[in-house]
Amino acid sequence: MENLQDSKHRDLTKNKSDANNKFLTTDQGLKINDDNNSLKAGERGPSLLEDFILREKITHFDHERIPERIVHARGSGAHGFFEVTNPIPELTKAGFLQTKGLKTPIFARISTVAGSRGSTDLARDVRGFAIKFYTEEGNYDLVGNNMPVFFIQDASKFPDLVHAVKPEPHNEMPQAASAHDTFWDFISLMPESMHMIMWIMSDRAIPRSLRMMEGFGVHTFRLINAKDESVFVKFHWKPKLGTHAVAWDEAQKISGKNADFHRQDLWDAIEMGNFPEWELGVQVIPTADEHKYEFDLLDPTKLIPEELVPVTIIGRIVLNKNPDNFFAETEQIAFHPGHLVPGIDFSNDPLLQGRLFSYTDTQLSRLGSPNFHEIPINRSIAPVHNNQRDGHMRQEINTGRVSYHPNSLGGGCPYQAKISEGGFSSFNERIDSHKIRGRSESFNDHFGQAKLFFNSQTEVEKSHIVKALRFELGKVETAAIRIRMLGLLAQIDQQLAEKVALGLGAQVPDSPEKPMNHGVSPENEMGNQESTTVKQSVSSSDALTMIKNPTNSNTITSRKVAIICNEGVSEACVANIKSALLKEGAKGFVIAPHQGSLKTENDGAIPVDFSFLTASSVLFDAVYIPHGKKIIALEQNEEVQEFLNDAYKHCKVIGADGDGQKLLKATSFASKIKTSDKGIIMKEEKASKDFATEFIKAMGKHRYWEREENLYQ
Repeated sequence: MENLQDSKHRDLTKNKSDANNKFLTTDQGLKINDDNNSLKAGERGPSLLEDFILREKITHFDHERIPERIVHARGSGAHGFFEVTNPIPELTKAGFLQTKGLKTPIFARISTVAGSRGSTDLARDVRGFAIKFYTEEGNYDLVGNNMPVFFIQDASKFPDLVHAVKPEPHNEMPQAASAHDTFWDFISLMPESMHMIMWIMSDRAIPRSLRMMEGFGVHTFRLINAKDESVFVKFHWKPKLGTHAVAWDEAQKISGKNADFHRQDLWDAIEMGNFPEWELGVQVIPTADEHKYEFDLLDPTKLIPEELVPVTIIGRIVLNKNPDNFFAETEQIAFHPGHLVPGIDFSNDPLLQGRLFSYTDTQLSRLGSPNFHEIPINRSIAPVHNNQRDGHMRQEINTGRVSYHPNSLGGGCPYQAKISEGGFSSFNERIDSHKIRGRSESFNDHFGQAKLFFNSQTEVEKSHIVKALRFELGKVETAAIRIRMLGLLAQIDQQLAEKVALGLGAQVPDSPEKPMNHGVSPENEMGNQESTTVKQSVSSSDALTMIKNPTNSNTITSRKVAIICNEGVSEACVANIKSALLKEGAKGFVIAPHQGSLKTENDGAIPVDFSFLTASSVLFDAVYIPHGKKIIALEQNEEVQEFLNDAYKHCKVIGADGDGQKLLKATSFASKIKTSDKGIIMKEEKASKDFATEFIKAMGKHRYWEREENLYQ
C-alpha cells in the first residue's frame, strides 16, 4: 500500500496526464457512465440542477481562459433600436412587443466563434449574433447565430466541441480554423453534427458583410400571453441588404489584406449613414403541434422549414451608432439567454438548458464579479431593487439597514410583484418523468435535414460545399478520420461523398463506420439508439440557399467599387460612374499607381484614394476601368494584373469603356470571357449613362458565380 501511494505521489508531481486506455472520470476520480447526455426529467424534460457532472464539466470549461471570451472572442458591436411593425399581444405579454411603432434601444454584438481576439474576420466559422434589448421590464437578450442549427444536441458536449475546434493544445495551431485533425476527429464520431457541417461548409460561413447575413435564435422558445397561453417560437432576423458571401479564395486573401474587413465594413457603414437593418420575425408553433413534425422542436440540430411554418415579421432592427469605446461596450457587454422579460420563456431544449447555467458562470470568470450587471453597457433601464449586496467592484451604493426578505424593518420592501403587476412566472408546464441520462428517439435523425439543406442549394453552392470539404479534410493528417467523414457524407448524398473523395484521392467506404462506438460504453450509446434518416416533408427550400434566398434584393447600397486609373484618365468617366453609384448609395474609389492625385486628359487633377500597393480587389465589390490614353500602360503592372485577375476569379462585376477596354482585353483571362457573362460590361462610348446604368444593374446580382465553370474548364 505504501508503494502504491508513493507511486501516485510521484505521478502527481510530474503534472502530466495520459488518458490512453483509461476510463473517463470527473475531476474527483469518479468514473463517468454517460458523457453524452445531461441529466433530465424524462427524455424530453428539462435538465436538472443536481447534475454535478455537467456542472463540473461546464464550470471548468467556462473558467479556462481570462479575460478573453473562450468562444466569440472576436466581435463587433453597435447600438441601435428595435421597432415594432406588427404587434403580437395575442401571443405574448412582453411589453416591448405590444405597440406598433414602439422603439426599444438595443446593443448588438456579432462575432466569430473559434478564433481569438486577434484572429481574422474572414475565418470559415459560425457568426454569433447577440442582441440586448433594453426594455422597460428589464433587459432581454436574444443570443443567436447566423445559422439556425448547431453542432450538438446536448450542452454536455459543448466543451468537447470547442476543445476540438480550438487550436490543437500541443502546438496552439491552427488559429481560427477548423481544418485540422482534432475537429474532424470529433465530428466524424458525432453524426448529430452533420446538418451543421453542411451549413459551415457552405458559403454561409464566409459572409460578404455582417450586414448581409441572416440571424437565428437557434433554439425553440416559448411565448406566453396575458391569458397564460403558450406557443412555441423560433426567432429569425432577415437582412435588408440580402444574404451574400465571398469566395473561399477571396476570404483567405482578405484575411491577409485586411483582417478587420468585417469590423471596418460595419463601422464605416454606420459612420456613413448606411445603417444596417434586419426584419425580426417569428415562426409560431401552437403547443398542440409540438409533435406534429418529422423532427423534434427541442432538437437544436434541426430547423423548421419556412414552407411548413412561415416567418411572420414583427419588427425591424436598425444599428445606427458605433460604440464610443470598444472595450467598455463591445468587450464588456455580457449576454445570457436567461435574461428574460415576462411573456418569453424557455423550452426544454437540452442545449439551451445548459446555456442557462453556463453564461452567468462565464461572466463571473471573464468580468471578475457578480456585479457585471452594473457595468454601464449591461445596466438595465428598468429600476433595479433587490437584496444582493457587496462583492468585487460593487458600484451601487445601497442605503438603509435591510438587505433581506421578508422583512418588517424596511416595510417589506422591495416586495414581490404579482404576475398581474409584471412579475415573471415560468410557464406552468407539467413534468412527470424519471431521472435519465439519455435522449428521445425523436432526436435520432442526423441526416434527414442535412439532405434537405444540401438538396436546397444551387449547383454553384453545392460545388462550393464540395471544395470546402476537400480543403478542410485535405488538411487532416489522419487517414482514418477522412474515411469516417466520407462514410457520413455518403449518408447525406452519395455524389457529394464521391466528389469529396475524388479530391482527397480516397474511396468512399461501402458502409459507414458506427462512430458512436468510439470511447462510449455500449449500453449508453445515445441511449443505445442508432442514427436514422427520416424523410422530410419538404424536399427543397429556397430559404436555405443564399443565391435563391427570398430575402435577396438588387440593391447596391454601401457597395464599394474600385476605379482603376492612370495618368491621363478621363475625368468625365470617373465623375460619371461616381455620381451614378452615389445615387444608388454605393461609392467609387480611385486606385492608381501612386497616391496623391492624377492628371486627367484635360490637364485637370483628381484625388487618388488608394495606390495598388495599399488596395486589393478582394476589398471591393466591383471594378471599373475608365477611358484614358495611358491606361494600357498598366498592362505591365503586375499589381494591376493581379487586381483584375482576382476580380474575375471571384466572379465580380468588371466594367470598362473607351480605351479602358484595352487593359481588360490584355488580361490573362480575356480569352475566357464569354458573351453570356453578364458580369463583364464593355462599351465603346465614354462616360455613357447607359454604361453606368448597365454596370449598376449588373452589380445588383452581387456575383456571377456561373463564371466559375469557365475558370476551371
